[in-house]
Amino acid sequence: MTSGTVFTSPPPTPSAQVDNLALLIDNSKTINHLIQIHAALLRRGLDHHPILNFKLQRSYSSLGHLHHTVTLFHRTPSPNVFLWSAIINAHHAHSDRALSYYAQMLAHPVRPNAFTLSSLLKACTLHPGRAVHSHAFKLGLASDLYVSTGLVDAYARGGDVVSAQKLFDTMPQKSLVSSTAMLTCYAKHGMLREARLLFEEMEVKDVVCWNVMIDGYAQHGYPNESLLLFRRMMGMKVRPNEITLVAVLSSCGQLGALESGKWVHSYVENNGVGVRVNVRVGTALVDMYCKCGSLEDARKVFDVIEGKDVVAWNSMIMGYGIHGFSDEALRLFHEMCCVGVKLKPSDITFVAVLTACAHAGLVRKGWEVFDLMKDRYKMEPKIEHYGCMVNLLGRAGRVIEAYDLVRSMEVEPDPVLWGTLLWACRVHNDVSLGEEIAEFLVSNDLASSGTYVILSNMYAAARNWVGVAKVRSLMKGSGVEKEPGCSSIEVDNRVHEFVAGDLRHPRSKDIYSMLEEMNGWLKARGYTPNTDVVLHDIGEQQKEQSLEVHSEKLALAFGLISTSPGTAIKIVKNLRVCLDCHAVMKMVSKITGRRIIMRDRNRFHHFENGSCSCGDYW
Repeated sequence: MTSGTVFTSPPPTPSAQVDNLALLIDNSKTINHLIQIHAALLRRGLDHHPILNFKLQRSYSSLGHLHHTVTLFHRTPSPNVFLWSAIINAHHAHSDRALSYYAQMLAHPVRPNAFTLSSLLKACTLHPGRAVHSHAFKLGLASDLYVSTGLVDAYARGGDVVSAQKLFDTMPQKSLVSSTAMLTCYAKHGMLREARLLFEEMEVKDVVCWNVMIDGYAQHGYPNESLLLFRRMMGMKVRPNEITLVAVLSSCGQLGALESGKWVHSYVENNGVGVRVNVRVGTALVDMYCKCGSLEDARKVFDVIEGKDVVAWNSMIMGYGIHGFSDEALRLFHEMCCVGVKLKPSDITFVAVLTACAHAGLVRKGWEVFDLMKDRYKMEPKIEHYGCMVNLLGRAGRVIEAYDLVRSMEVEPDPVLWGTLLWACRVHNDVSLGEEIAEFLVSNDLASSGTYVILSNMYAAARNWVGVAKVRSLMKGSGVEKEPGCSSIEVDNRVHEFVAGDLRHPRSKDIYSMLEEMNGWLKARGYTPNTDVVLHDIGEQQKEQSLEVHSEKLALAFGLISTSPGTAIKIVKNLRVCLDCHAVMKMVSKITGRRIIMRDRNRFHHFENGSCSCGDYW
């Protein structure tokens, strides 16, 4: 050995070289890096190597450069089944293209494998999915776990619950993916009982499974169950993600559970779980705070959201609208219109602005906004916009004008719109037009429970007890039941619900003692019960007793005994608050020095020092 000898590593073997390049492709995080590797393959004559070509196509696709994937594929001579499967998989968001590549593959001919079919099924709508199912049988691949999972998912996405369930039940082996696909199918279609049974049977549950159930409950009007499941999820140390928290915030908003919503907000800000206050989470927080009666918190979040989209603006505008702060809603709408050409109002924006006008009786402004939508933004009004205008006109007592608008509409009025007009007839005692509308709805099988209730209330207000009895007989014969009034209040992160005359609460004795004390305060200040709102043919004393135990008064009494003096009391009512309860809330706010915030079916009422934010217009 001489002193001048230089030791160098031997050149890598061809196999090792391919392995190194394959690893580089898999680890590429940027398109520039991937292009450099592609250039190296071309220099070494390895651009048609089946493994490297496959990985290269897949990486181009994953980095969002589908056109490079397509170009590379078409330059590949005699692609094998893996390359065909890769190009089909790359087009999973483009059903027609994926199916076209599959047809070309069969024509070459190249026999599909399980990966091919499972990739194709990601792109399939219902009808092509059924055809692929038949083809899977012919190829002997229908029982493959990945293929059968893809089929369940395709049927579920297409809304064919029966086929999805039948296929799922016959699968000899079920993966987490197939179970999640079936779970999603159930939840999407409101089959929450079936979804929960499957969920509880699953031995392994990832965050996606929890999200499906939590969001399913939130989307279908079971916010309590959604929050209970979320708490169980946290107890099992499963980390929530953005989807989880958006669903939970929706549930908090539905319940008016401000304390729980604030806890979620704090969790988002203080836990490094990959969730931050981005536009989506920020908008969910704005919506939650608005629905929980805390406009101040909603505006604080809204102001710090970066890159606000139209959905974020809509949430804040609607928040101001339902709280009755119409000037702020209109000011924010004007600000949004001035932000720039990229941020144009949507149809939901105009629903929010027209809602704000309706709650303040701004008829002229409402017409201006309605015309602005058509003339400047070239939007054809939808049924929701007409509904807002009918609501605006009806509230303002312009019932005939509202009726004329309905008859002149180019779109077919739906039962909700007719119900809005019927309610205006009830408020302004137009019994004749109300009867005409109700008869139309009943005869055309469009009547809801609300139709019968409003008509019954109209008769009762006119002391037409025969008419009331007739309507109730119709309701009974049609199997229609009146929705019971229910009020809820959140105390110490728990939501307490009450119905009229409720005795189920553990603190009922204390609640009714507080009711008696409240009645003493009220009578000492000249309060007289508004028995006109009791729409039953009973004696005056019975009417007064009926008023005393309305659900919102029980919630108020519970709030007074369960929270510290000076604390704001927030109540959620599922129906419209009655005139008597509205008057009582105003008086109690002055007597106790407490702010009382109530959300009823139509809007928010902020009671403070004896007055209400609605100005007695609601």
